[in-house]
Amino acid sequence: MNQTNKYENSFGANIPEKKFSTGAIQATVWRNNTKSKNGDSLEFRTISFDRRYKDKEGNWQSTKTLRIADLPKAVVVLNKAFEYAVLKDTISITEEYTV
Repeated sequence: MNQTNKYENSFGANIPEKKFSTGAIQATVWRNNTKSKNGDSLEFRTISFDRRYKDKEGNWQSTKTLRIADLPKAVVVLNKAFEYAVLKDTISITEEYTV
């Protein structure tokens, strides 16, 4: 039986590891896996960022564009996402090399 990773759905698509948001501003941390040139498994994290808003018809949309008033909130969520990713990577490296 093919077992899925907790960061993948049943179709094998990557799902967010962690989300940080304040109002309409959101940063999402994704865990990614790949293979090195010599075939070793490698894990790394990426962070996506967006602002949610409702259009004229009332449908939710996403944009990468920020208003000036959004900048302080963007700084908060991006710092939280950065902190999370760095600490997660540090923990993974520590666990990997602990005897």
